[in-house]
Amino acid sequence: MNKPLPMDLTGLQTISLHDRPGKVAIADFAAPGQPGSKLTSLFPPLLAANSFRAIVDAIASAKAKNKPILFGLGGHVIKCGLAPVLVDLMHRGFATSFSMNGSAAIHDYEIALCGSTSEDVEAVLPDGRFGSAEETGREMNGAIRPGIGLGEAYCASLQTAPFAAHSLLAQAGRASVPVTVHVAIGTDTPHTHPAVNPAALGAATHHDFRLFCTLVSHMNEGGVYLNIGSAVIMPEVFLKAVSTTRNLGHPLTRFTTANFDFLQHYRPRLNVVERPHAGAGGKGYAITGHHEIMIPLLAMALRETES
Repeated sequence: MNKPLPMDLTGLQTISLHDRPGKVAIADFAAPGQPGSKLTSLFPPLLAANSFRAIVDAIASAKAKNKPILFGLGGHVIKCGLAPVLVDLMHRGFATSFSMNGSAAIHDYEIALCGSTSEDVEAVLPDGRFGSAEETGREMNGAIRPGIGLGEAYCASLQTAPFAAHSLLAQAGRASVPVTVHVAIGTDTPHTHPAVNPAALGAATHHDFRLFCTLVSHMNEGGVYLNIGSAVIMPEVFLKAVSTTRNLGHPLTRFTTANFDFLQHYRPRLNVVERPHAGAGGKGYAITGHHEIMIPLLAMALRETES
């Protein structure tokens, strides 16, 4: 085989830059902020900035139409200290319910009990101390009651907790805002505590799944679901709730979903952003960024819609 030679580019045909279509023009550039500028006015009308604006608009529209705005939360959202932001959104009508995986509930529960959470796993795992906090396991398992869901049980049990003012569970319970908690048995530290009652735990979280289905069924024609920081549990629960709702004859079309996370994972992308809208209208969005930055920005943008 002869040695290949570099291609001769002499005959390559070019076109004028002025004739070539462009997807970005100076009209799309961001403008420096001025005193009093609204947050979303600082973003260029491109890519994720447009998605962010669309989410803000969808939430504001849902509030105006009295449609549900459902928040699905992973544990990192609470660990980042965002409960006060979420509580404020709740009081302003921008959050009508909260659904948590087990991790989010644990971190919030510990905040209510002692004002801190999030142990150093690497430091305590070698000797088996990880997840062995007595109060967490005893109180969370002891809170479960027949006939009510985990969320309602946890909210009620924290009303007199020392740091209830800083707890999303306690404050949502005080405001009579629905909370559901969704656990897979064996994934959360209270499941290893001697006080655990697996039957009661399973019944309570199944109660919450059915309640979540009801909340999802009300999203038809304008509701919003935000998945924030849950890569597996809440995306799976949401997709099953969507299917169950439709299977039972409830219309569920033209709603908005969004996934906020610092990594875009497989399940949230499919189960939250894409699959629920197949043949049903509506729109899903993915916003990538750290919760401790993105959620306060979202809250600020929503507050600005009130002015």
